[in-house]
Amino acid sequence: MGYRIVVAGATGNVGREMLNILAERQFPVDEIAAVASSRSQGEVIDFGDSGKTLKVQNIENFDPTGWDIALFAIGSEATKLHAPRFAAAGCTVIDNSSLYRMDPDVPLIVPEVNPEAIAGYVKRNIIANPNCSTAQMVVALKPLHDFAKIKRVVVATYQSVSGAGKAGMDELFEQSRNIFVGDSAEAKTFTKQIAFNVIPHIDSFLEDGSTKEEWKMVVETKKILDPKIKVTATCVRVPVFVGHSEAINIEFENEISAAQAKRILREAPGIMLVDKHEDGGYVTPVECVGDYATFISRVREDSTVDNGLSLWCVSDNLRKGAALNAVQIAELLGRRHLKKAA
Repeated sequence: MGYRIVVAGATGNVGREMLNILAERQFPVDEIAAVASSRSQGEVIDFGDSGKTLKVQNIENFDPTGWDIALFAIGSEATKLHAPRFAAAGCTVIDNSSLYRMDPDVPLIVPEVNPEAIAGYVKRNIIANPNCSTAQMVVALKPLHDFAKIKRVVVATYQSVSGAGKAGMDELFEQSRNIFVGDSAEAKTFTKQIAFNVIPHIDSFLEDGSTKEEWKMVVETKKILDPKIKVTATCVRVPVFVGHSEAINIEFENEISAAQAKRILREAPGIMLVDKHEDGGYVTPVECVGDYATFISRVREDSTVDNGLSLWCVSDNLRKGAALNAVQIAELLGRRHLKKAA
């Protein structure tokens, strides 16, 4: 016996990826509904490569009664309206927006990192999916933290335009094309030209000069992994369509060598270590697209601090940073709590 699943925001980048991953991983689905805003009502979309098509329903009129799990990818404003309604009807919401991440009554889950925390979903019947840049980083940090206890993390991100949705991807494509033919490259979605450029600004600025994206990495890492870890982040948008990269510097309480770190990472869940000291012996964003893994490369000791390591971390942000993590949460929820499937 399977589940009745709702994908909310099914016509967006993340929603479509959720449908793809549910089909790829053969999630036990008895019935599936694709819902979105009224603008998308009536559209027909594919349920991955299953051969099945779904007619998009208007979320405003959708009755969640009798549905088991809803994967939300509709942004904070719409989530604020609909998540409580779905949750009250008995449909567990797995939310991809930032709305509930820091709510103490809502677990913030990365299944490879803090699966035990999912039990807290019963308080609100809502589970939060972390920020894309946080998700891949904590997958890399968790096994190292278990071994040598992390004190401080300094991370610089190189985040793809798909993190800003379809509009961000369209803007990179259009600006690149326009520059090649000599037309203007007007910035609309981003604050400056993104084609052939990098922008050290994601989300809004806060009073201390950091951005909200950087703040998310700090507070979410603490909630998911360990509140004692100090984190500082610089988040940068780069002209890559899909795939976030991170240069991570870690200071530990206890000794850990690069060789030990590689052995640990090689065996850790969700991680693929690709680290050869040769041309091309590392993973770049282009190579991670469509993959489930978080890729780690360039693991090396940092001699400027006691017990320091530096590493390179790459992942498909539409997958592990969003859709895949949400589906993994649904799998974990089913195994540990709903237990409906055979």
